[in-house]
Amino acid sequence: MTATDPALTALAQRWCALSLLHGRIESHIERALESRHGLSVREYSLLDVLSRQHSGPGGHLQMKQVADAVVLSQSATTRLVTRLEDRGLLTRYLCATDRRGIYTDVTEAGQKLLEEARPTNDSALREALDEAAKNPELAPLVQVVEGVGVTV
Repeated sequence: MTATDPALTALAQRWCALSLLHGRIESHIERALESRHGLSVREYSLLDVLSRQHSGPGGHLQMKQVADAVVLSQSATTRLVTRLEDRGLLTRYLCATDRRGIYTDVTEAGQKLLEEARPTNDSALREALDEAAKNPELAPLVQVVEGVGVTV
């Protein structure tokens, strides 16, 4: 039996804590979005990402970019887009300059649902972070999340 490197053990423990924090937050947000708006976290994320597209050059995301943004495989993203399209929340169309390219836009109904769901998402996130901050193992991670200055 070989001795375990303490630095790697500590790293693994921090990774487990980060994974735990993510899982708790996602689960809390999922319950809130599903109960109030009939949306999963992934559906909300997809609507949010697609709502930020614009008409200018590079403004529409290719499916690979969308998949990367919502952290899903391309096939899972396509299935998710199809489900939301079937619900009338998204629409797909061919790119005007490259007929092989397919773009996805949020419909008016999708935009309305997203606007209604955004406060739920935000308050559920705040609640989950506040709850996690009470846990000594998670509190430092919550502080990091709250201090990160990322612009999306």
